[in-house]
Amino acid sequence: MKLPVDHPQRIELNNEVHARPPEPLVAPSRLSYLALISDPAQREAGWRAVCELCARYNTEPPEKNALHFSASLGPFRLKWEQHTEFVRFTFIVEGTTGDPFERPAISVLPEDWVAALPGQVVVAAHAALIRAEPGPIDSRAIGNRWFDGNVPIGAAVSGGAATALTDFRIHGDGFSRHLLFDHHTTPWQAGRIIQRLLEIDTYKIMALLALPVARSAAPLLTASGIELAGITRSLVSADETTEPALLNSLTRLEADVENQQSETRYRFSAANAYYELVQRRIDELREQRIQGLQTFREFTERRLAPAMNTCRSIAARQESLSQRVGRATQLLSTRVDLTRQRQNQALLASMDSRARLQLRLQTTVEGLSVAAVTYYVSALVGHAAEALKVEGLPVEPDLAIGISIPIVALVAWFGIHHIRRKVTGRSEE
Repeated sequence: MKLPVDHPQRIELNNEVHARPPEPLVAPSRLSYLALISDPAQREAGWRAVCELCARYNTEPPEKNALHFSASLGPFRLKWEQHTEFVRFTFIVEGTTGDPFERPAISVLPEDWVAALPGQVVVAAHAALIRAEPGPIDSRAIGNRWFDGNVPIGAAVSGGAATALTDFRIHGDGFSRHLLFDHHTTPWQAGRIIQRLLEIDTYKIMALLALPVARSAAPLLTASGIELAGITRSLVSADETTEPALLNSLTRLEADVENQQSETRYRFSAANAYYELVQRRIDELREQRIQGLQTFREFTERRLAPAMNTCRSIAARQESLSQRVGRATQLLSTRVDLTRQRQNQALLASMDSRARLQLRLQTTVEGLSVAAVTYYVSALVGHAAEALKVEGLPVEPDLAIGISIPIVALVAWFGIHHIRRKVTGRSEE
C-alpha cells in the first residue's frame, strides 16, 4: 500500500529513541572508556579519527553526520558516541584472566591513534565484567586487590543480578575503575549496567564543571553586592547634581552583573541537567545495599549534592542581585526623570516669561513704528501741500498736515497689526 509522503524527519526522529544502545557483554570482558570535551571543529576531527581507525582494521566507517557508531574491529569492539559537549569512546575486549586491570582493553589499540584523539579528557575509566564466585563478596579484599586499598563504593544492582563496585578515584595509570560481578545477567542487561556506571561517572564530572565557575563567581558577586549597597545608601542623600553620576555607576554595575550571569547561565543549567541524569541512572541501577558499603546514591548525595547546591546558590544570588540592581536603577531613573521634568517646567516657565516680555517689547515697537510712519508720511503730506500752494491752489500746508496725522496713524496701526497677526498665525501653523 502506498502511503502519503513522509515527514522530512520521520526516520531520524524514530531512530532517535533507539540511539546509543548498550553493547551486549558476556563475562569475562574488559572495557576502556574515554570521554573527551570537544568543540565543533574537534568533533569533525574525532569523526575522521574513527574513520582512520576503521581503515586500519578494514571496517566500514561511520557516515559523516552519524551521532553514534559501533563495530567489531577484530581484536576489540569500538563504540563511538557524540553528545552536545563531549564525545565518548568505548573499547571492549572479551575474555580475560587474572587481574582485569593489568592489561586493559585500551592496551590493544594503536598508541599513536589514542594519543592523537582530539579534545580534552574529562573521564577515563576501565571497567571489567567478571563472573561472581559463590558466597558473599569480600569488599575489603577487593579494595586491596583492585582499588589500591581504597574502600569501594557499590551495591547489588538489577535485582541482585550483579554487583557493581568502584571507588570513583583516578589511579596511577590515569583511569578510574569499575568492577561488575555477574551473578545471572543477560548480555544486554550486563551491557546496560556497565553503560549506566560509566554514564554516572561521566555526568558526575560534567555536572561538577560548574563548581569552579561558581567559586570564581562568588567573590565578584560579593563585591557587586557591596557596591550596590553603597550606591543605594548614597541615594538617600543624593541631589540633582549627584544623581547622574549614581545612575552611571548603577548602569555599569548592571552591565557587569548581566555579563557575569550570561557567562555562567549555560554552565549552571547544564550542571542541573547532568545532575538529574546522574540521579536517573542511579535509579535505573535498582541498588540493594551491601552491608558495610556506601551505595552509589549515598556517595553522590554526600559529595555531588553539596556542589550542585553551591551552584544553585550562586545562580540564585546572581538572579537576586540582578533584580536588586534593576530596582535601584528604575528608582534612580525615576528620580532623574522627575528632576528633568522639574527642570523642563522651569525652562518652560522662563520661556513663557520671555515670550510675554517679547510681546510687550513688540507692542512698544509697534507703537514706535506707527509714530515713525505717521511722522514721515505727514511730513510728506505737508511738502505736497506746500507744492500745491506754490502752484496757486488754495491749500494750507499746516491744515493738511493736521488732517493727515490721524488718518495716517490709523492706517499705519491697522497695517502693522494686520502684518503681525498674519505672521503670528503662520508661525502657529
